[in-house]
Amino acid sequence: MDQTFASFTAWRIELPVLTGRAVVLREPTAEDVGPLIDLLSLADATRFGLDEPISDVSAQQLIEGAVRGRIAGLSFTYVITLTASRAVVGLFQVRQLDPTFEAAEWECTLTPSVRGTGVFLEAARLIGSFAFGTVGTYRMEARVLLQNGRANGALRKLGAVQEGILRRSVRRNAEYFDQVLWSLLKDDWRDQWVSTETRVH
Repeated sequence: MDQTFASFTAWRIELPVLTGRAVVLREPTAEDVGPLIDLLSLADATRFGLDEPISDVSAQQLIEGAVRGRIAGLSFTYVITLTASRAVVGLFQVRQLDPTFEAAEWECTLTPSVRGTGVFLEAARLIGSFAFGTVGTYRMEARVLLQNGRANGALRKLGAVQEGILRRSVRRNAEYFDQVLWSLLKDDWRDQWVSTETRVH
C-alpha cells in the first residue's frame, strides 16, 4: 500500500523527463519564457488558464503555476521539445477533475511547424501512458474546437470517444465557438502504451 502510494506521488516531488523518438517532454523552466510567449501568442493557442495578455510576466506565472500545481498534486505540465534540436514546439497540461486524479482533463498547443507531423501523437502517447500508468488516472477528457479537424482526427487515432458537442462553450475574442468533448479511458489505452521509464544515455 505504502509502496503504491509512493509510486503514485513521486511525480509531485520531481516530474520525470519523458523521452520518445522525436520528442522529449520536460517540465517548463524560466529559460522557456521566450518560447512560451511565442507559442501562447498564436491566435489559436490554448490559454492554459491565463486571462491576461501573453507577456514575460504571464509566461513566468504559467511556469511558476505549473510547479505549484505539480507539488500540490493538482496538475502536471510539460513542454514538448524536439529530440534533435531541443526546440520548444508545444505545451501539454493535465489537470485533475476530482481529488484523486482518477478523472483529468488535458490540453495541448503546438507550433504550426510541427502540426500534422506526428509530434502530437507521440507526445500524447507519452502523456497518456504517464497519467494512466504513474499518476493513477482512469479517465481523461479533452475539449477541442469543433472546426479543428486535425486535432479531432488525432484524438480519434488515439482511441478517444466523442461524447458530445459543448455548444458555444469557449470564447475567442468576441466570438463563441462550439467544442467537441472527447474522453479516453485507461481500459481503452492498451494499443497506445509507451514506456515512460527514465532512459539511461
